[in-house]
Amino acid sequence: MPHDRNAGLEMVSSIKSFGIEGIGGFSVTAECYMTNGLPSFDIVGLPDAAVKEARDRVRAAIKNSGLSFPVSRLTVNLAPADKKKAGTVYDLPILVGILAATGEVKPISEDCGFFGEISLLGDLREVRGALPMALCAERCGIKKLFVPEGNAAEAAFAQGIAVYPVKNVRQLLAHLSGGEQIVPVPGCEIIAQESNISDFAEVKGQENVKRALEVAAAGGHNVLLTGPPGAGKSMLAKRLPGILPDMSRAEILQTTEIHSVAGLTSGEKPLVSVRPFRSPHHSISAAALSGGAQLQPGEMSLSNNGVLFLDEFPEFHRDVIESLRQPLEDGVLTISRASGTVTYPSSFMMVCAMNPCRCGYYGSSRCHCTPTQIRKYYSKISGPILDRIDIIVEVPALAFDEINARAQGEESAAIKQRVNRARRVQEERFKDSGTASNARMKPAQMSEVCALSPDCEALMRAAYDTLGLTARSYDRILRVARTIADLAGEAEILPTHLAEAVQYRTYDMIEDEE
Repeated sequence: MPHDRNAGLEMVSSIKSFGIEGIGGFSVTAECYMTNGLPSFDIVGLPDAAVKEARDRVRAAIKNSGLSFPVSRLTVNLAPADKKKAGTVYDLPILVGILAATGEVKPISEDCGFFGEISLLGDLREVRGALPMALCAERCGIKKLFVPEGNAAEAAFAQGIAVYPVKNVRQLLAHLSGGEQIVPVPGCEIIAQESNISDFAEVKGQENVKRALEVAAAGGHNVLLTGPPGAGKSMLAKRLPGILPDMSRAEILQTTEIHSVAGLTSGEKPLVSVRPFRSPHHSISAAALSGGAQLQPGEMSLSNNGVLFLDEFPEFHRDVIESLRQPLEDGVLTISRASGTVTYPSSFMMVCAMNPCRCGYYGSSRCHCTPTQIRKYYSKISGPILDRIDIIVEVPALAFDEINARAQGEESAAIKQRVNRARRVQEERFKDSGTASNARMKPAQMSEVCALSPDCEALMRAAYDTLGLTARSYDRILRVARTIADLAGEAEILPTHLAEAVQYRTYDMIEDEE
């Protein structure tokens, strides 16, 4: 039996670590207690199966790193003990805590933090949620953070922390013992990058649709594009990210946290600095759209601060479409599963595309759909969902002369300049209020910034009675009108702005079939 140099002693060590709850990190302390008794290794503190399996990974990693695993009674408590611990992030703090308790390394300072998965050979593997945990470490006053090499670039975006990229246990032991030191990665400045999206200039014609998308991008409004196959609905929607406003530092960090928790970041791409564009297939389930059984972010959360594009909108399952209601209204999504409850931000622009009928050729001799089939096609899109869409615009089939035209349209860069200018006006207007854009205005803010002149009131009254608007659609028309006024550089909403906003609510094609 190997000699236990700590025989007759009780040793305790505490190592700072972190966990993930939603998209935020929380502080965890790995308390390692070693005492005499029958050899055992227990982990307590509401660990899941992956955390419990750390016993075998840590034991093998210590032995394969040239050290002796203590023949003692080991108990590791992950505090706070009343909060569930999940994943493999606690492998490294547990290993360091055991080595500190046995005296293999010097006592660890309280301003040091650790997280990471360990292989059986002692190599460190990257884990999900590096940025949220690094930001939590920053809030907790950690000055030195030891992470797997693959997570270092992402964790380095936290400020005021020296992030040490660790390749394996041997390298970490040398560093902690005063030997060869690990060089911390340099901190990185968070800057929004230009997207490599195709340009609007490549789209022939469809100037009215481009205008509608410009208004949507300027105010963060939801859009529904309707038109026959081949008219350019998907092509236009996929170019929308190219005119969206630049991301702020807070938006970049929040978006990266969500993608990090979902495991979509890497050492090569540690930061999400371009607005997301998510385009799930219409066969997606409601759970995948909102969030999985393991409380992972769904498509609605992954598109936060970006675009959720739903092509062939009526082909989505009815429950999938209806699951969009609450996030579109509130900008957050609460997922409740057997394993717990989390809340993710889900403030996205919803862009939908659909044909005018099942075959796509409604209104032409090529269409053979019956009125019953057309009503059934639209029946999946309920009134409450349509109420939550700010802009509905028809994308007509192009004439030959438009397709054959050599002249290019306006470039995305020029449109984006106007969008950025309008967003800056909104940022100044809603400063320190928590409102990001006109589409997210609160009722109290609307009464102040969307006041109507007598002429506008008369126009709005006529539209309300003629179109049979609801209170929600009335509010959305005012929001869109406010955005159009911002694009025009006007302090007040004018009748021309309101008329254009009303035009985006006149979806006669749908109403006729209902």
